[in-house]
Amino acid sequence: QVQLVESGGGSVQPGGSLRLSCAASGNIGTINAMGWYRQAPGKQRELVASITSGGNPHYTDSVKGRFTISRDNAKNTVYLQVNSLKPEDTAVYYCNAHIIGRGVAWGPYYWGQGTQVTVSS
Repeated sequence: QVQLVESGGGSVQPGGSLRLSCAASGNIGTINAMGWYRQAPGKQRELVASITSGGNPHYTDSVKGRFTISRDNAKNTVYLQVNSLKPEDTAVYYCNAHIIGRGVAWGPYYWGQGTQVTVSS
């Protein structure tokens, strides 16, 4: 049993910043890739950023230079620093992680419940 819990969302004005966190807990053996997705009302969920187990990040073009993904393996946590926020960044942000449990040969991709980010004047 593994759980992912996001935090750090909120309401900010354009140009503002937030730091989103996602902590994994439970029967964790190995965490491979982790990522952040977002879903705005009426739109499909999209990948925003991902990070490999070795710490190599990737970003969708619309957030390059503004968002930074990082991870703390000791804390089983992935972060997304979101700067220079725009109204179009408004969405529910979800974390995702490929986790293999202790003593298990394979594991699924897990999703968190999401945290709301609202950017408006």
